[in-house]
Amino acid sequence: MSQYDDLTLHRLAEEVGVVLRANRQMLCTAESCTGGWIAKMITDIPGCSDWFDCGMAAYSYEAKQALLGVRPETLTQHGAVSRETVLEMVSGALVTSGASVAVAVTGIAGPGGGMPDKPVGTVWIGWKRRGGYPLAEVYHFEGDREAVRRQTVLKALEGLLGPLMAR
Repeated sequence: MSQYDDLTLHRLAEEVGVVLRANRQMLCTAESCTGGWIAKMITDIPGCSDWFDCGMAAYSYEAKQALLGVRPETLTQHGAVSRETVLEMVSGALVTSGASVAVAVTGIAGPGGGMPDKPVGTVWIGWKRRGGYPLAEVYHFEGDREAVRRQTVLKALEGLLGPLMAR
């Protein structure tokens, strides 16, 4: 059993739900490279409507702009896989939803699409509480497309249990 198999991801999503429910918080996801996988792990849990508001899979530049308010200049200057973009995604998710906490992911899952400065496996994840400051981390995951995406889901969920969310 790997550290990011279905059972591990399911248990982690349940743990996130316990914390959010206890704090009376609602979650929103803004996903690019995972295509809604974080929201799927959450909605697999009975009763998640108590703590899950919505999920947006915004893959294209146009969707990132329309659904999450990512500025065209940000995408042009920094690209979709960047700190700047994930910060705008996570902030935009809170603007367009009724959630109090958001997570956003954008990355290059492969097998193609990598560049020397952003190789396959490069993923930015952002977290934010309503009224708070966002946090963004870059990861360089190894493995095939599925492995990169699974590791992204794992780190996104783990971040919801981290210091930014603990209050």
